[in-house]
Amino acid sequence: MTWGNNKRYYTLDCFYKEKFGSKIAKVSLNAGFTCPNRDGTKGVGGCIYCSSNLSGEYAGKKGEDIRKQFDEIKKVMLHKWPTAKFIAYFQAGTNTYADVLELKEVFEPILNEKDVVGINIATRPDAISNECLDYLEDLNKRTFLTIELGLQTIHETTSILINRCHTLKEFHDMVLELRKRNINVVVHIINGLPYETKEMMLETVKYLNQLDINGIKIHMLHILKNTKLEKMYQKEKFHVLTKDEYIDIVVSELELLRPDIVIHRITGDPKVEDLIEPTWLVKKFVVLNDIDKELKKRNTYQGKSLEVNVK
Repeated sequence: MTWGNNKRYYTLDCFYKEKFGSKIAKVSLNAGFTCPNRDGTKGVGGCIYCSSNLSGEYAGKKGEDIRKQFDEIKKVMLHKWPTAKFIAYFQAGTNTYADVLELKEVFEPILNEKDVVGINIATRPDAISNECLDYLEDLNKRTFLTIELGLQTIHETTSILINRCHTLKEFHDMVLELRKRNINVVVHIINGLPYETKEMMLETVKYLNQLDINGIKIHMLHILKNTKLEKMYQKEKFHVLTKDEYIDIVVSELELLRPDIVIHRITGDPKVEDLIEPTWLVKKFVVLNDIDKELKKRNTYQGKSLEVNVK
């Protein structure tokens, strides 16, 4: 089974072309929000793998006006895709972790930008208030809204280790609340978290496959300079997945996912100058091509294991 782009999984590019009929480019923005596990509300220091940029390495410049960030990045993208339309991606930090009036000041101006067809908001499941849910429901009626929830793993021991500071129940309940309002939900997971086995990673995907989610982002854990994870790695030398191990796990995860779940990301994309391990991750397109080759080699595709289970 293949999708419109001859991939054996449902890519984001394929989904966007089906929905909007054109190339869609994401503009990553930095609104300057912090996180509840960083400022002391839930914890301090943030997730152990998170950089000082709060996972916004490719986002705009912190402190700069949002519209200015958007315009500058958009100009660069138009050189590559002259007819593209855009989705504003609020990437860095927890982008619902503020009063609704402050959120409106950040999100509303982007709606008026030319050729913006949607907004993606990266956040945590424990940082969306009831008032914020009402605002997101209204926003969803005026643009193509996607909420990206960080989960990373369903395993409590790992969640504590990486300092997530929220529960699986909080995540589950927030997915239900968002979907009840017909808001698209994309979930982030990380393969290769310290001391997790392949079976544990597959359990996370099996759990998500039972939820009413619209998309998933699969990341490979990368160890960045000047993070708590770097210190932990230097001390404990925990196993970092090899490229072959990662590809094997990803292919197995794809087989377990419903065919309607859009694969927004399937590998990491760290900055070379910040990366400690794994060094193979810098060759992003090699990893993507090798995943395609492995899918073809196994004669498998997204959702195949579900078909076997039905039979």
